[in-house]
Amino acid sequence: MVEGNRRVEAETIRSYFKAGPNGRLDSGRIDDALKALYGTGLFQDVKINQAGGRIVVTVVENQVIGRVVFEGNKKVKDEQLSAEVQSKARGTFSRALVQADAQRIAEIYRRSGRYDVHVDPQIIEQPNNRVDLIFKVTEGNKTGITSLNFVGNNAFSSYRLRDVIKTRESNLLSFLSGADVYDPDRVEADRDLIRRFYLKNGYADVQVVAALTEYDPSAKGFIVTFTIEEGQQYHVGSVQFRSSIPSLDGNSLAGLSRVNVGSVYNAEALEKSVEEMQVEAARRGFAFAVVRPSGDRNFDARTVSITFAVDEGPRAYIERINVRGNTRTRDYVIRREFDISEGDAYNRALVDRAERRLKNLDYFKTVKITTEPGSSSDRVILNVELEEKSTGEFSVSGGYSTSDGALGEVSVSERNLLGRGLYGKVSLQYGQYAKGVTLSFVEPYLLDYRIAFGIDVFAREQQANNYVSYNTKTYGISPRLGFQLREDLTLQLRYSLYDQEISLPSYLSNCNNILGANFYPTTAFINANQGLVLPPGTPNAGSTLGSVYASGASGCYSDGESSLPIRRELSEGAKLTSAPGFTLTFNNLDNNKNPTSGLLVDWREDFAGLGGDVHYIKSAGDLKYYQPLVSDLVGLIHLQGGIMNQLSSNDPLRMLDHFQMGPQLVRGFAPNGIGPRDITVGTTDDALGGTKYWGASAEMQAPFWFLPKEVGLKGAVYADAGALWDYKGPTSWAQTGEVGAYAMQYDNQYLVRTSAGVGIIWASPFGPLRFDYAVPITKSPYDHVQQFRFGGGTTF
Repeated sequence: MVEGNRRVEAETIRSYFKAGPNGRLDSGRIDDALKALYGTGLFQDVKINQAGGRIVVTVVENQVIGRVVFEGNKKVKDEQLSAEVQSKARGTFSRALVQADAQRIAEIYRRSGRYDVHVDPQIIEQPNNRVDLIFKVTEGNKTGITSLNFVGNNAFSSYRLRDVIKTRESNLLSFLSGADVYDPDRVEADRDLIRRFYLKNGYADVQVVAALTEYDPSAKGFIVTFTIEEGQQYHVGSVQFRSSIPSLDGNSLAGLSRVNVGSVYNAEALEKSVEEMQVEAARRGFAFAVVRPSGDRNFDARTVSITFAVDEGPRAYIERINVRGNTRTRDYVIRREFDISEGDAYNRALVDRAERRLKNLDYFKTVKITTEPGSSSDRVILNVELEEKSTGEFSVSGGYSTSDGALGEVSVSERNLLGRGLYGKVSLQYGQYAKGVTLSFVEPYLLDYRIAFGIDVFAREQQANNYVSYNTKTYGISPRLGFQLREDLTLQLRYSLYDQEISLPSYLSNCNNILGANFYPTTAFINANQGLVLPPGTPNAGSTLGSVYASGASGCYSDGESSLPIRRELSEGAKLTSAPGFTLTFNNLDNNKNPTSGLLVDWREDFAGLGGDVHYIKSAGDLKYYQPLVSDLVGLIHLQGGIMNQLSSNDPLRMLDHFQMGPQLVRGFAPNGIGPRDITVGTTDDALGGTKYWGASAEMQAPFWFLPKEVGLKGAVYADAGALWDYKGPTSWAQTGEVGAYAMQYDNQYLVRTSAGVGIIWASPFGPLRFDYAVPITKSPYDHVQQFRFGGGTTF
């Protein structure tokens, strides 16, 4: 007999009681039925009594949940909490389940760094055996990292190791990054980052023993301590190559090794060497070749003898590649990152390379490639598990520099346009002295080849400022092709087609070659046969140049006049430049944003003259070498140089195409502050630029030891030297029907400028900022000095 049931049918309850073979219900079977009824979650209480040969089951049904409500949750939406809890509206109420749901809600908050959260489930009784369930959430503040400690680190300072990991200590600006919020998964990932950093720097025996986390109630934050056993640093004692494949000579792969005898042991270089050797072996037809490195340590000499063994691996083929989780990105965008496909020989090195490429796309939160057995023993199935993330960006940027003034930019970009892996960007710049709009598009796989095609369409306007007297308007288009020759070597081919026009305020361009009674020039006229003289019949005719200067500027020069080459460009109107070119870049920096070691080399060539109105050849090179010196002190050597040549003696160079240099060559000078300059009395003293330049800088950077690492401040001391010379633009100007040519006086001497200074580098949450104060040591009397310089900006 069943009593007390309202919603659950009596037959349903009876079905839990199973009689034995003899048709009786013994105590064991009754006990099993009792447990099963409780296990359904439908009943608050179940009692079983036996009387007069009958079994009486009395049940108290659980209440039904009318609605589930969340209160106090501001940081997490109701939808997210509803998806996590198991208690649902119109479902059965269970106190155990409600307590488990409260724990789930608390765990959601803990994952976002709020460990001070409290969740209080409350029940409101309603008629008809119903209840309303309310989860009252007290979110609390985010629980940050109050202290990051390292124990056992002797080779590298704690300051240096904080730069390796992702976790940061809390500070006043932490709200802008969120890296100070305690995340156990991130702390565990930091352990691996520390281990890999030591392995990269020769510590082959390193162990990150523990990452202990302790909550400090007084500070309401966590103390994270990494315990490290460094071991000793090893160098490479010898490198050998061995192959068990008869037709493959192991020594033929030696050129692909990034490990050199005498160098510091580098596990990262070892991994890259193995990958490149294995890929090369597959390219030669040895699809199943496996390269296995081994190291024999000499503890006394502190060396590692490395042997690359090339063996025949198991013969396995890829049966299928499954791609999962790409709700927006097309399948082919993912599959093209693989150098292998279904039916090819399984090669772990190529699979690892594909996984790294997919991560570098920055389309996905997580990328994981796993394997499972195929339909036979020699078949492998690859499973690519992805989690997509937002790839669109709307940004508002702002900045200020002493050269360009205030500058703002609004841009909309998409890294994965239409899910096809395309890149598109529209940006609008508006500043104190500069305005412009740019449209950019990139197809990373042109015609399904690993060749990037990009194109920029732009319009820019640069206004006159303290450093140039003229305005320029430039409209153009620039398509380009990019080739990844090696992991550290890229080549870009480009073509630039743009129209450039200058303009001047009228008062800077009201002097010309038509002489009038009120015009007393402060320069002279050059006559082919007479030299530097004034034409007959003009005031001061026959006087020397000195007497002309002594008379001072008068007439139209009294309010200033732009330099001759600028006014000549103005008279000739807009010029079209058509210039193919290329850039070859070598980059093995350890960190592109904050480098401490490595080399970055750029070589650029531009050939103007494929049509258009301008003809020249420009070559420029730039080298930056970073090297750790002691502790956290980093040295930087910066070398640069360039040369420009005209293609024909009948086709002179424009002043606008010359190299213009300032603080980017020698700090302490203003933009366009060094090199050849118009020194004609009464003009605006414009920089003319040069066709040759070189520069050399030595700099040392170190953090401020008395400040927390998270502040991101470093100091720098430096010395610069450089020169810009050999102006080859117009120096005279004769209009039709005139007697002579208007001449310009200018400084064109070769002089090495030098300076020394100090700087502050701030990797701020608002973007990179740099403050420099430099004092010129050697300079020309016509140079423009700017001892203080500041620049920076941000995107938010």
